[in-house]
Amino acid sequence: MNAERDLSPLTPGVVRALTDKLYEKRKVAALEIEKLVREFVAQNNTSQIKHVIQILSQEFALSQHPHSRKGGLIGLAACSIALGKDSGLYLKELIEPVLTCFNDADSRLRYYACEALYNIVKVARGSVLPHFNVLFDGLSKLAADPDPNVKSGSELLDRLLKDIVTESNQFDLVGFIPLLRERIYSNNQYARQFIISWILVLESVPDINLLDYLPEILDGLFQILGDNSKEIRKMCEVALGEFLKEIKKNPSSVKFAEMANILVIHCQAADDLIQLTAMCWMREFIQLAGRVMLPYSSGILTAVLPCLSYDDRKKNIKEVANVCNQSLMKLVIPEDDEMDEAKPSMTIPAEPTSEESLSKPEAATTSELPHHGKNKLDITALKQPLFFPCSCERIQVTLNLDGIVQVLDYHLSDTSIGMMTRIAVLKWLYHLYIKTPRKMFRHTDSLFPILLRTLSDESDEVILKDLELLAEIASSPAGQTEEGHSPSDGSDVRPGPVELHVPARAGQLSSSSTKGLECSPSTPTMNSYFYKFMINLLKRFSSERKLLEARGAFIIRQLCLLLNAENIFHSMADILLREEDLKFASTMVHTLNTILLTSSELFQLRNQLKDLKTPESRNLFCCLYRSWCHNPVTTVSLCFLTQNYKHAYDLIQKFGDLEVTVDFLTEVDKLVQLIECPIFTYLRLQLLDVKNNPYLIKALYGLLMLLPQSSAFQLLSHRLQCVPNPELMQTTDNTKPSTSFKRTAASNIDYTELLQHFEKVQNKHLEARHQRAGQAEQLDRRVVL
Repeated sequence: MNAERDLSPLTPGVVRALTDKLYEKRKVAALEIEKLVREFVAQNNTSQIKHVIQILSQEFALSQHPHSRKGGLIGLAACSIALGKDSGLYLKELIEPVLTCFNDADSRLRYYACEALYNIVKVARGSVLPHFNVLFDGLSKLAADPDPNVKSGSELLDRLLKDIVTESNQFDLVGFIPLLRERIYSNNQYARQFIISWILVLESVPDINLLDYLPEILDGLFQILGDNSKEIRKMCEVALGEFLKEIKKNPSSVKFAEMANILVIHCQAADDLIQLTAMCWMREFIQLAGRVMLPYSSGILTAVLPCLSYDDRKKNIKEVANVCNQSLMKLVIPEDDEMDEAKPSMTIPAEPTSEESLSKPEAATTSELPHHGKNKLDITALKQPLFFPCSCERIQVTLNLDGIVQVLDYHLSDTSIGMMTRIAVLKWLYHLYIKTPRKMFRHTDSLFPILLRTLSDESDEVILKDLELLAEIASSPAGQTEEGHSPSDGSDVRPGPVELHVPARAGQLSSSSTKGLECSPSTPTMNSYFYKFMINLLKRFSSERKLLEARGAFIIRQLCLLLNAENIFHSMADILLREEDLKFASTMVHTLNTILLTSSELFQLRNQLKDLKTPESRNLFCCLYRSWCHNPVTTVSLCFLTQNYKHAYDLIQKFGDLEVTVDFLTEVDKLVQLIECPIFTYLRLQLLDVKNNPYLIKALYGLLMLLPQSSAFQLLSHRLQCVPNPELMQTTDNTKPSTSFKRTAASNIDYTELLQHFEKVQNKHLEARHQRAGQAEQLDRRVVL
């Protein structure tokens, strides 16, 4: 009886019916409660109304007895119906006990709770919006309920709530975003579907600007895009598509900077759909935001560059990545070379401080880059839920070359990277040297070794781009170094097999890198890196003979197109003149001579040497000659090219004192073949003028006498048989002026000194051969012992 008095104004019959196990009896009791509450409403008796709701909540809905809980739920729904529009005054008391029942272990009870809340919300309509977060939180749990009836009931309630939000203009988006941001990382498929459906609804409401808060949910959306369910992936794809359309319509209101690193992470996703979608977003961001994306360049490149080497299975991703790469490259302008880091040129919103890993534009991808491709970039730490609260702080838009160069260096050093990626890296470096040469030359010392190693690449296209870049470095005015310049000025200096030491001024060399070599004052240089480039290139050829054999001629010919051919030959000859490895010097001279005589790229240089009309051409001849002396046959061919026939004859006379080897005869054979080529057409025509060219004929006969009976012997013999009037081969009196030497301007060349230099160099080669033979003999003896 005491219990019954405590539950008044509910009658004992109503109390018994509410706790009955039969639904029909509980429904009858609910109708009685509805009638009772209506009377209280008519009397404006709010205290009694609150008391009834409290009884239904505390004594029934939150009871330990399941049937009592069921009665309490239907009773609360009846109260809401009776209250009508006034239910908004009691929503907190009505909703809370019902939401508690959402967690009940009994699925039937969860269903009744869902039914009760539906009735409460249906009556209250817009009045429930202040309680939206708790309703959304409860519904998000029911969306993943294993019971199909509960799930069906929650879907009805969900649709009702969406209708209310769509109709209202009082939705508290600011208060809802933290909850949405939390729930969006659910791994349950149904919860994800529920979240996406709400995002689509909110995005469709004109009065709700969800775009402002996109940075806080974008990462979660991309994670949902990787769901195993095709339906959920499609829904998420639609939602992201809607956001992107909105971004294109209103780019001025978009917080590009706060979403840049999120896209960088998902552009590296293993899932193709996530990666393609993120890459499409990145493309639009770069094109819409422009230079606002520059601070994130290193991260973007980390994501984009590997995609450029994808095969046809990922053709779409590759194409979009290529557009991103090209668009980002266009953002770098010459003014970036002039901007002082201390002076802002443009400002963008700063990254938030709450997430340290992404608070700085470059931190997401460049802070832990390994060197030379030994390890892959580790981004696993970045694939966590990311939160980006809005910030009104401003930071400068500057080109962070340190980060960009570090990423480019990493991808160029990684031997597993694809060809198209390496080409893109070299294009980027070339572009940076064109647009920002002053800043880029701070990194040249660290980049130079890897650029030299890239010359050994398997791809001709990669080598061509590498040579273009090296040529730009060697010829740029910004490469003129100042006294006291240190490679550590903003660059990542690492020791390598080939180091580039920048001289104090053009034409000066350090002894550590050139074996005591000093640049000749007459050597034409382009900037302080040009001569160093030539030295290190020859070192590369010396240490990697296969590169010289397979690509040496190709590399030098391309450099002659990109740079001044005379400068290249002049500097290489000057370096080889002091080369300690005589065998390499001979091989290199032979390679250079073949290029000089046969390459179409060197037509102008051949013409310059053929006439020797200018002091510069005569100086070049003397420089080449001294180095060409490392190889006797190439020296003769140089004399033939420059029409120094008497000196060629004098040289051939000296051949009798040399050690005639098979290699030597092979080179003579090749020279005979060259004489029959179009390069020496003028020489063959001069054979018609026997009177003025006696030493030419004598030199050719000298070569003939050196050759054994071979095809080359027969070829040259037949050519000499065509010389008219052999009787005229008698040498004219040396005391009389001869018309055979048309180059009076070349009289300042001391041919006697050149001949002595030839003998000196050949003696060195002879000593070196004897030394190598002695060492080989000692080695054989050790093996026998």
